[in-house]
Amino acid sequence: MPVHIPTESHPAILKIEGMLHKIDRLQLPTSSRREVESILVRQVSKEIDRALPWQAGHGRRSAMVALMIGQAMALDPGELHALDLAALLHDIGLLTLPLRQAAHRGFVDSESYLAIQNHPRDGSRLLEPFSFLRDASTIIAHHHERWDGSGYPYGIRGRFIPLAARILSIADAFDAIHIPEVSNHAARNLIALKIIRLASGTQFDPELVDALCLCQESIPVARGLFFLKVPASPSHWLPSNLLREGRPYNPEDEGMKKLVVKNEEVPRFEVVNRPAPA
Repeated sequence: MPVHIPTESHPAILKIEGMLHKIDRLQLPTSSRREVESILVRQVSKEIDRALPWQAGHGRRSAMVALMIGQAMALDPGELHALDLAALLHDIGLLTLPLRQAAHRGFVDSESYLAIQNHPRDGSRLLEPFSFLRDASTIIAHHHERWDGSGYPYGIRGRFIPLAARILSIADAFDAIHIPEVSNHAARNLIALKIIRLASGTQFDPELVDALCLCQESIPVARGLFFLKVPASPSHWLPSNLLREGRPYNPEDEGMKKLVVKNEEVPRFEVVNRPAPA
């Protein structure tokens, strides 16, 4: 069933749909299919960057963090691949919004906020027709749900939210946090991690937050380090101190305890696209 695209939506949607259609039609050998899809979808994500220049690179950075968490949770190669594609494309639904809403930063009125809440669902519907993105589209549909059930667009909670969507939720937020006073990327990552920890158990799955903490030392401090090839097996690429001897993530791991961030005062940070106070 064709997806209705509002007339005020971004013109880049048609170009992106054309690119995805070509990828979907490729006859690829199983041995190289995932790698080729990841490379080509990264090119698609650059079109999203051109359409949403204020957040350029966000999809690729989110994918990098999401894959770290996914590997910590011992996702299989197919699950990691779907997570990678979903992270790269997760904000495509913003392109279905009128341009004035998609570009808005800071507080928004109630009507605009309701429209923004639909962007995960709209993005998912745009991607559903492409067979290689079926799993990714499900992840995208739920990446703004919250652990406590107060998220959107469906308001589901806890483990009813798909695991990959819970992972993407954390990766998305980790990269999106903007801390005006901090220009050093290593310090920015540490503060962002503390902010994520403050939302553990409410916005985010606590086990996955612990997994991100375990990955802390492997998060690049340079904003340009985006590209991460999805491995053929979860044991082929491991962050430091992670999945020792091929074991799944264990929150009681001694390495985890050494990396736990103390609950210190967090500097002021910006949250965008929130409804204005009544």
